[in-house]
Amino acid sequence: MYINGEWLKTGQTFSVSNPATGEHIGDVVDGGQAQALAAIDAASEAISSWSSATAYARAEILLNAYSLMMDRKQNLAELMTREQGKPLKAALNEVQYAADFLRWFAEEGKRVYGETIPSARADQRFMVRYQGIGVVAAITPWNYPISMLTRKIAPALAAGCTIVLKPAEATPLCAIAMFEILIEAGLPKGVANLVTASDPRPIGEEFCTNPAVKKLTFTGSTAVGKHLAQAAAPQLKRVSMELGGHAPFIVFDDADPVHAAKGASLLKFLNTGQACISPNRIFVQRDLFDTFIQTFSARVKKMKVGNGAEPGVSIGPLVNAAAVDKVAAQVDDALRKGAILHAGGERLEQGALAKGHFYAPTLLSGVTPEMRIYRQETFGPVAAVIAFDDYDEVIEKANDTNYGLAAYVYTQNLSRAMHAFEDLNFGIIGINDINPTSAAAPFGGMNESGLGREGAREGLAEYLETKLGGFSI
Repeated sequence: MYINGEWLKTGQTFSVSNPATGEHIGDVVDGGQAQALAAIDAASEAISSWSSATAYARAEILLNAYSLMMDRKQNLAELMTREQGKPLKAALNEVQYAADFLRWFAEEGKRVYGETIPSARADQRFMVRYQGIGVVAAITPWNYPISMLTRKIAPALAAGCTIVLKPAEATPLCAIAMFEILIEAGLPKGVANLVTASDPRPIGEEFCTNPAVKKLTFTGSTAVGKHLAQAAAPQLKRVSMELGGHAPFIVFDDADPVHAAKGASLLKFLNTGQACISPNRIFVQRDLFDTFIQTFSARVKKMKVGNGAEPGVSIGPLVNAAAVDKVAAQVDDALRKGAILHAGGERLEQGALAKGHFYAPTLLSGVTPEMRIYRQETFGPVAAVIAFDDYDEVIEKANDTNYGLAAYVYTQNLSRAMHAFEDLNFGIIGINDINPTSAAAPFGGMNESGLGREGAREGLAEYLETKLGGFSI
């Protein structure tokens, strides 16, 4: 743990293992509520000096951290592959994406401008100032163990806030590596603090109830996000929540079915399906259905499953045994209720995969609303394909969910694309685009997929308070 400028390296520990091999890869100090309180106190003490530093001084540190990340890109990616399991190529892409947030917010922090407002009174002037909200508590997930850190740390620091971070218990080593970079970049003590723990509950409770924490930012499941928001509500603490998704992927009959199937397969199996923007329901207009299924199935059957450190592997392990159980239960339920299996559909427990948490990349068709997979977020390597007949039908089916994070549309008809963009109730819409994300673009969902946005100028605004001055002259 890193609290008030010092590494805490003694005390109780918990182990970290490689989900592909079961290999023990490290031990991390196991913190609790007392350490969370100490970190919050340190962040509170540092807020005055950090918030009064110029935006340019804060930007210099963030840019230093960006440069260090680029220098250590390979090492960070290899650590991520060992700890989280994703293939090395995907890990390298994530490190770049994570670094982009440092660079983007280093510059965006210089553009917190404020404004003046005309008054009806001749002797009065209004001035609006935007300033950092104060101490921020952040809880990050295991599926993107570096980019989800910088997506919170960078805007908080650029806004003049201090921060206490609790990383996922499955991936603390990536967080430690990132804090080493922040320290080397010149971050003053107390400005950013790291609390690692095997049990997140005492940490989360302190974050929600400590009045010194002015904002809580969380990325994770909808169930946990609701619990945290409820716990933070008595203090009217500001919260931002990036939660679960149940993304529709719609292929209209004027699209190229082969191109659409390639895009859908790349996106569906990104990070072994363990992404909140992963498509859970793939709707294909009936005229294209057979060609789409044939192309998708052929691609799935060629995917190599294994340790992400091995060349050619595109499907890594799931995070733990419970995740494999959940995926298997969804597939078994769908098959019992009449779904058609085109590829996969089994746990992989033989040979080199025996000690890891693997499930075969799977393609199902004939999925219906009665099946569990139609309603629940899968968070695994299973593609569920559904035929549809017309525009109104598919928009109604796509919107038939409590979630609202991401959706995707393949069409060559500009009018249809614009109508779909307007009619789909999701915060992120990819039109012929399977990667509608960037540090410069707002990321977040509607309904039970969360509150607020990350990235872009909206992501910086989440860490700012608005202050009005009325001057009588």
